Amino acid sequence: MADELPYRSKGGADGGARDDENDDDDDEIDETGYKTVKDAVLFAIEVSESMLRVPPASSSKKGDRSSPLLVALKCAYHLMQQRIISTPRDKMGILLYGTEASKFYDEDENSRGGWSFPHCYLLTDLDVPEADDVKALKELTEAESPESAEIFKPSKEPVLMHNVLFCANQVFQQKAANFTSRRLFIVTDNDDPASSNKGSRSQATVRAKDLYDLGVTIELFPISTPEHSFDTSLFYNDIIYKSSPSDPEAIAYNPASMVGGDGSKLVAGSNDGISLLQSLLSNIASKVTPKRALFSSVPLELAPNFRISVKGYLLYKHQKPSRSCYIYLGGERPQIVTGYTEQVAFENSKPIQKTEIRKAYTFGGQKITFSDEEVKQLRNFGDPVIRIIGFKPMSRLPLWANIKNSTFIYPSEEDYVGSTRVYSALHQKLFDDELFALTWFVPRRNATPVMAAMIPTLPAEDIDGMTSVAGMSATGAPQGLHLIPLPFADDVRQNPPTTHEKPLGAPKELIAAMRPIVQQLNLPKGMYDPSKYPNPSLQWHYRILQALALDEDIPEKPEDKTIPKYKQIDKRVANETIEWGRTLDKVVKEYQADNPDAVPTGFKRPTTTPSVTSSASTKRVKSETHDSVSEEKVRELWQKGQIGHLTVAQLKDFCASKKLPVMGKKADLVERIEGWLESK
Repeated sequence: MADELPYRSKGGADGGARDDENDDDDDEIDETGYKTVKDAVLFAIEVSESMLRVPPASSSKKGDRSSPLLVALKCAYHLMQQRIISTPRDKMGILLYGTEASKFYDEDENSRGGWSFPHCYLLTDLDVPEADDVKALKELTEAESPESAEIFKPSKEPVLMHNVLFCANQVFQQKAANFTSRRLFIVTDNDDPASSNKGSRSQATVRAKDLYDLGVTIELFPISTPEHSFDTSLFYNDIIYKSSPSDPEAIAYNPASMVGGDGSKLVAGSNDGISLLQSLLSNIASKVTPKRALFSSVPLELAPNFRISVKGYLLYKHQKPSRSCYIYLGGERPQIVTGYTEQVAFENSKPIQKTEIRKAYTFGGQKITFSDEEVKQLRNFGDPVIRIIGFKPMSRLPLWANIKNSTFIYPSEEDYVGSTRVYSALHQKLFDDELFALTWFVPRRNATPVMAAMIPTLPAEDIDGMTSVAGMSATGAPQGLHLIPLPFADDVRQNPPTTHEKPLGAPKELIAAMRPIVQQLNLPKGMYDPSKYPNPSLQWHYRILQALALDEDIPEKPEDKTIPKYKQIDKRVANETIEWGRTLDKVVKEYQADNPDAVPTGFKRPTTTPSVTSSASTKRVKSETHDSVSEEKVRELWQKGQIGHLTVAQLKDFCASKKLPVMGKKADLVERIEGWLESK
């Protein structure tokens, strides 16, 4: 496949971009930019004797004897696999430092002045990943003895960290100068690289500050071993700017490792390569999405003239396969086709300018037109604000009121100093008293306002009796406040009609029979963990594309972790389920015997007298009688909005009396009669 499409444009217009000029649905906050932000990630992986050391054999069946360096490359490989299809505009590169060999673009050892960045090897340039790049990285990680490759030979002299940071600075400036998000992922097990050169520490601090001034975020992925706990306070606390004091960036060999109370030292995990791979993949996955605010500088108004500034983030969003594109094969090289929309007049096919178009809405059979200025006035509900109206107990917030994605808000000191302290006090008050705040939420100008419930995050769970410094909830959400949009009266639909004055309830014996089934099938801790259930449809789509792009074998069936484990269910509750089914049949028969009129159409009614057989079968002729309705009655029902209460036969009789077509379903007849009444 790569041979058929040797060229792929890496710049220019994007055919899948939104057409803002023709976007009429401008009522809600724009979520597309949250996913389409251009991101550049550069892996900086240290090469040293300890990073190349293969762990000893493990008694575990799933043990993996992979060195930390190989594990880091596998993480980069998995990330590159995902990005080549899911986010094709993002860039990614791999920089090895501490190697004996050096490589940086067109330089060589005979260049003027020698190597600009000695012991830095640019394994993969920062660019949009191609299929060939993924194949090369795959071959490198799956070699028979990858640690013995020539490029992984460690240097005899220590590498200077300020050189590594300056090298990364040059790569970002040359390859991702205008990207919105640029991040440097450092993977190392050396917690004090400047121990032999104290002057290098101050120089590294300056180089790290240059990267942050450039807009590059440095993410640290330190590796601890059972023999050595990584201590970030020795060096990396000076160059890594954490987003919050309770946001530990370090991981150990296993995901359950704990961070010390000061957030610096780590408790070592198991000495297992596969556990390290899972830890790195989990931690990188949590940071792979750029932290970009959905909206910023929106004031949170607690009272008149009492405001703080907050930013909004989208923690959850339904993911879909990336948009496909068209390829033009008529030229020398395949090129991506860029489409555009043009509006023309129906009579003469001449292009119509935007100023000649007016928006119109149908009301009472007429087209009501509005100018652009009038449309803006209709949508203007004031400046963006999150205004607290009052407080209510959490018990008054029904589950069905959550109709849209929630927005996570976090304090910002940009507009109002002290916002973080006020935000923290509000969060603690709502959590302690089990309250939620009812708010008036206008996310941006010309947006439709919504009523929203402001609720605190679920409490963080303790791990092994220790308080989690990260403060993540059981669902993986950070500690803070969430805005949940609430429905208006117009959004609530009426319940379907029922023939029962009171809802039917299950009898006690049926409830008692279900109790052991529920107890046996209860989920661990009763909490749904979305990280354990990837979307099978989405993963299958990308897996097929990956197989075609990398010339791999096409898998036979998708891996679906949402399929119930039927064997375990049968082993646990087989007898209880059969007994519950028998109880249900018994209860249903008793109910039908006591309530014969409640038996649905199509079900046999239980007979209380012996059946009498007859040699001669008789047929009943179905007769349907109906009363015709007058025009006054139909018009009265139409004015009340109840014309749909008439039967189909009555509607057809009325249509026939007014010489209207009588074919179609009931909805068609109703619409036809309503149109006739409007014309009169």
